[in-house]
Amino acid sequence: MLMREEVKAAAEAILFTRAEAVPLEELVEILDVGLLDLKPIMQELILQYNQEKRGIQIVEVNGAYLMCTRPEFATLLAGLRPPARKRLSSAALETLAIIAYQQPVTRAEIEAIRGVKIDRIITMLLERNLIEEAGHKEVPGKPILYKTTPEFLKVFGLASLDDLPVLEEENHDV
Repeated sequence: MLMREEVKAAAEAILFTRAEAVPLEELVEILDVGLLDLKPIMQELILQYNQEKRGIQIVEVNGAYLMCTRPEFATLLAGLRPPARKRLSSAALETLAIIAYQQPVTRAEIEAIRGVKIDRIITMLLERNLIEEAGHKEVPGKPILYKTTPEFLKVFGLASLDDLPVLEEENHDV
């Protein structure tokens, strides 16, 4: 069983991660704490946030708890621009997929698969830290090898390259 401070810390983590109201009954189930024990702990946590005047607060709404920003920061937060969405073109996604599945791979090998030049795409993928240089291929000219980065895994929600979908082999039999 979790100690009081551990319950508070775990509740904070749940509320922060969920980013929406979590019913008290669900917290009871997740934290494996009795309802009569958890209610005063949550009230204590709310009071603690209020006393410390943090930028965020925990509020109770219809029997559920929510972590949110304090109302006095509404004007300040209204001025924030949402993060720019950095979409990748289909050509960039195709190039990135080739690198992910064939790595380490050279620019020439990627161009042979795609059938087009990829200089600008490689530059953009390097700038976004989705790929990185992985040394040089031991052939004449020693071309640069490319591989994906930990940022690639993060952006695509993968724990490792093993989480990439398995490619189906094309069936050329007629």
